[in-house]
This record gives sequence, structure tokens and C-alpha cells, in this order.
Amino acid sequence: MPLLIKFQNKVIPVYIKSSKSSKKALDLLISALELKFNYGKATVKKCLDNLISVEIDGGEAILHSFNERDTLALSLY
Repeated sequence: MPLLIKFQNKVIPVYIKSSKSSKKALDLLISALELKFNYGKATVKKCLDNLISVEIDGGEAILHSFNERDTLALSLY
């Protein structure tokens, strides 16, 4: 079952594969998304504008967007 976060006035489902530190992973994800949205390059901002879901596996987050080519991997650490 996905967890839901609110980012850019949208509700985004977050799928976490490892349940050991899901709270820490969510906190890291939210801060990384905010930083990338404010200071990231155009490619990252384009992905964040069309973000539909996030998948966290260990210390990496896969950002899925509407366009498959805009999907990115983001390190949380």
C-alpha cells in the first residue's frame, strides 16, 4: 500500500520497498524534492512538474512522470 505525500499541491503516492526506515526515507525524499524544485536544473524541474509517483528502494528514489523519458533516479543520501 502506498504512502501519500503532498508536493506542489498534488498528492503523490510513494512506494517504499524496505519498511525498516520508511519515516526517515520520507523525510529525506521531501527535503530532496523541495531542494531540487527550488535549485534543480530544467530537466529535473520538468520531471517534478509531471510527477505521478515515487518508488524508494534503499537510498534511491525513482521519480516517475507522465512522460516515460522524464523518469529520474534521485539519491536520497
